[in-house]
Amino acid sequence: MSRGTLPLQQLCDAAIRAVLEAGQLIQSTDRKKLQRHFKEAGGSAASQVVTELDIRSEAIIRDRLQAASEQWDIAFVGEESSQSVPDVIPERLLKPYYWCVDPLDGTLPFVEGRPGYAVSIALLDQSGIPLIGVVYNPADSTLMYAVKGQGAYRGQARITREDLASTSLMAFADASFRAHESYDDMLDILNACAQDSGLDGVSMVYGSGAVKNACQVLDYGAACYVKLPKPEDGGGSIWDYAATVCIVGEAGGWASNIHGQPLELNRQDSTFMNHQGVVYASNDGIARYLIGALKPSLIAG
Repeated sequence: MSRGTLPLQQLCDAAIRAVLEAGQLIQSTDRKKLQRHFKEAGGSAASQVVTELDIRSEAIIRDRLQAASEQWDIAFVGEESSQSVPDVIPERLLKPYYWCVDPLDGTLPFVEGRPGYAVSIALLDQSGIPLIGVVYNPADSTLMYAVKGQGAYRGQARITREDLASTSLMAFADASFRAHESYDDMLDILNACAQDSGLDGVSMVYGSGAVKNACQVLDYGAACYVKLPKPEDGGGSIWDYAATVCIVGEAGGWASNIHGQPLELNRQDSTFMNHQGVVYASNDGIARYLIGALKPSLIAG
């Protein structure tokens, strides 16, 4: 089945309905009554914490996408149900397309009662190219979505970047970024980037999940989100980035790995994205400066 025959707008509409229903569940849940559980995924609480809400949200999304998945032979990859099995080839590598779902990115901010969480659905082809990206922020009821080649939207309005201005470089980072061994070096690079761009300095914003961090890049004329690579498994996974790669790219922003190459969103050997890091930026100039300034010692992942 060729990509041209896939009804992308119809599938995007289905993903929007699914993400809104999952978002409504999240909005109606009393987070104080949720029990936290921990899974083996990364070295931080943000990557390990999971609740029954994550699982229920994913079940809703899977159910709402089931008919389309069967009709168009689409695999399903969800954060809470995708367990690697030795000697078994993942379904996402066998089918022409796959859904990539994070039912509640930023679970830790959610259970702690602060913003920074979102629901994310993407549709990708087997080569790892995002065709659809849908993100819903239950905290403020904001919907963002994009179809490849058709632009990105916030609600009913197309996202444009012409009128956005910044006096400082807005730099979004995971909470664990401050504990990174290269933290000081990265701050130097970010400040140098701001100076090169004629900005007053850097405003660091921490604590959101990866999905929210990437989406916030689109709110400013000068902004970035950088995640450095690390050799061990853990950190971000394909469901943390698949939808926002589509949305940010269609909105005129930048999304790549730390080397400036497309993210490997359908790796054969892992769902983790720690191996090459990520760079999101509001424009190509900021992205290229950061990628060019990163020292080899920072990007050996």
